[in-house]
Amino acid sequence: MSSDRPVSPLATPPEEIGGHNLLAGKKAVVTAAAGTGIGFATARRLLLEGADVLISDFHERRLGETAETLAAEFSADRVSTFVCDVSSTEQVDALIDAAAAQLGRIDVLVNNAGLGGETPVADMTDEQWDRVLDITLTSTFRATRAALRYFRDAPHGGIIVNNASVLGWRAQRGQAHYAAAKAGVMALTRCSAVEAADYGVRINAVSPSIARHPFLAKVTSDELLDELASREAYGRAAEVWEIAATIAMLASDYTTYLTGEVVSISSQRA
Repeated sequence: MSSDRPVSPLATPPEEIGGHNLLAGKKAVVTAAAGTGIGFATARRLLLEGADVLISDFHERRLGETAETLAAEFSADRVSTFVCDVSSTEQVDALIDAAAAQLGRIDVLVNNAGLGGETPVADMTDEQWDRVLDITLTSTFRATRAALRYFRDAPHGGIIVNNASVLGWRAQRGQAHYAAAKAGVMALTRCSAVEAADYGVRINAVSPSIARHPFLAKVTSDELLDELASREAYGRAAEVWEIAATIAMLASDYTTYLTGEVVSISSQRA
């Protein structure tokens, strides 16, 4: 950060706001929710807002630990789990079936699964490209398709919120595969929302710039994270709860006329 740039009063993250029962009585599914990232924060926020939540992840042990953490804060009868590898159509279909059975119905699906990495295009292998596209974009398609088939036959409609990224709009070195996948998530959101309206379903996406959490630190250098955070108008990365709060808003009745939109969660300067 340049020395002549003033420090924003918003450079210090605010305290997390409490729940306001935005999702009281709702039943929600969050993919890739194990661990410490946006998925976990989203599951916790949906619970804070009154929803019952089923969390999924491919990592069974970590998924169980996450469920125990959430159950300790809320209650065990409000938290369900399902082990799911989102690269498998069969497992994603089974996830939606299991969620409907365990929760009684599905009102909200949050597609959070994604995979990144940092590789220049000239050095990128087909396998690296394919895996990022599969986990980040195609898995979102798989879950959206399964959910729409469920909602098509359900009498109550539903909501889908996808996790995209500002890299779907902006360029960054080493991120061509991830950026292409997230741009695809945005396009999928827009096109599927037009079709989903026929079933009483709203589909939107969030597009975070940077939210710092331990998992991200494992795949990205501290130097790069510091640089990206310094570009924000606030001079800091988002807290994961700040991303999750926007997802909860999109899942609520405060956004009933919003569909096919991508909400940028960013303080970057134009």
